[in-house]
Amino acid sequence: MSDRPARPDGMQWVNPYLVVKDLASATKFYDEAFGLKTRLMMPDEKGNPMHAELAHKDGVIMMGQEDEAQGGKSPSSLGGSPVSLYLYVEDVDAVFNKAKEKGAEVIMEPKEQFWGDKLCSVKCPEGYHWNFATNVADFDPSKAPGGGQ
Repeated sequence: MSDRPARPDGMQWVNPYLVVKDLASATKFYDEAFGLKTRLMMPDEKGNPMHAELAHKDGVIMMGQEDEAQGGKSPSSLGGSPVSLYLYVEDVDAVFNKAKEKGAEVIMEPKEQFWGDKLCSVKCPEGYHWNFATNVADFDPSKAPGGGQ
């Protein structure tokens, strides 16, 4: 075994990896609409973007350029995705308004949920569903459907 740590600094033990149709425009959209920060952009041998890492607080989302040869297709090419992301943010209303302004499709406007989060849901141009939440209350099982049973 190596003396190196099993994971590099700045990475979590679990990191989502999304395939997108256009990596350059996707990272620009995620930065401008969602406030994510591109911390790494790696080009392929031709100089085209092939891999990116976006940061949000202490989390990292990795992304790759769609590549049919390697079997990776984006939700926009597949007609949707069963994958969604759930990110906690300081101000869900501000993130929602900025995402909507930048062209994200509104799935659900910010609304308080029974588990204590104020949550909104949007769909990005790449076809992923993004949920943004700010915790506003403690979870009260009595407010859950069925009384929390």
